[in-house]
Amino acid sequence: MRILFIADGRSQIALNWMRYFVESEHEVHLVSLYPGEPDLEFDSFTYIPVAFSGAVEQGSKGAGGSGSLLKKLATPQVRTWLRHHFIPRSLPAAASQLQSLISNLQPDLIHAMRIPYEGMLAAVALSLTPDAPSPPLLISVWGNDFTLHAPATRRLTKLTRQTMKFADALHTDCVRDLGLAGEWGFSNEKPGVVLPGAGGIQKEIFFPNEEAIEKIVINPRGMRAYVQNETFFKAIPLILESQPNVQFICPAMQNQPEAVVWVSRLGAGKSLQLLPHLTRIQMAEAFRRSQIVLSITTHDGTPNTLLEALACGCFPIVGNIESLREWITHGENGLLVDPKDPKGLADAILRALQDDALRVRAREQNLKLIAERAEYSKVMGDAEEFYQGLI
Repeated sequence: MRILFIADGRSQIALNWMRYFVESEHEVHLVSLYPGEPDLEFDSFTYIPVAFSGAVEQGSKGAGGSGSLLKKLATPQVRTWLRHHFIPRSLPAAASQLQSLISNLQPDLIHAMRIPYEGMLAAVALSLTPDAPSPPLLISVWGNDFTLHAPATRRLTKLTRQTMKFADALHTDCVRDLGLAGEWGFSNEKPGVVLPGAGGIQKEIFFPNEEAIEKIVINPRGMRAYVQNETFFKAIPLILESQPNVQFICPAMQNQPEAVVWVSRLGAGKSLQLLPHLTRIQMAEAFRRSQIVLSITTHDGTPNTLLEALACGCFPIVGNIESLREWITHGENGLLVDPKDPKGLADAILRALQDDALRVRAREQNLKLIAERAEYSKVMGDAEEFYQGLI
């Protein structure tokens, strides 16, 4: 197959999915809205810039100092607002470049890996030549595409509906989003498939040891607008009152201004560690050290870090939202909490730390769940079959 992916070339989630097709020796081309040097041997890599081109999030070698400065000064909420209002305005110019590339490549399939803004760009590009034949367009829906981004502005609402109109098929990481897609204009007569967003779990990387002995709680979700880190930070002193030996580790929060302020305010000392971005191997090692993993969000699909943590034997405590209830049954293989209730979160963490039987039972169920629903080679085999069916 000749596949054209439109994806964030920096995203380990997207790269892990594409890796399967590169290693299976398909002809794989990547268009990225952000600069980078992916560690995969694509048949071609094209950077099509949009507003900020990633500078809002993490800067780049070509962005000078402004991107890095903006990252340091802007909160996740501000960065999200800027993307919502400025990236859509830059899509028409980028779409012209993408349409030309599609005409030259003549791919068998186009796969845009999330609605904003890769799927939107593909839809705008295809709308430039409405009468010309085009390959099937597959859109991946990531956890908050419909619930957070689509209703954020009138322009994003319109672009989301346009994207659903042009999509020939959908890949979602939770059943909920297949239902929501119909509300945004996707025909129920078109095919859809539910598979983990990163392609599933590679057992050679994410595997359990004996249950972690140290009382470590890991919050791997970083600083995002929809992650309720205020709930997390406020829960910490409530936990330390009765369990002073508990350790909290937070990958991807080192030097994040909001997180640094919370550390100073809480005075938690060595109990709270803000870590840099970790590699996948480092994340697996961190999960294996941790008894509990948190995913306290108000918008989500199926978080890949949650599946990775389950594969490493962590006990999950997650926000009580529809998509996460597809994986976690309260009191059986994890605990569900109100994502805006610090005391409720603290009580859940204390319960999990003290209830050995609950953790053991959940661990057994979750390892079985990962094997049945999220093993990488099986998931990606299903994805390849889905691709072939579309073509």
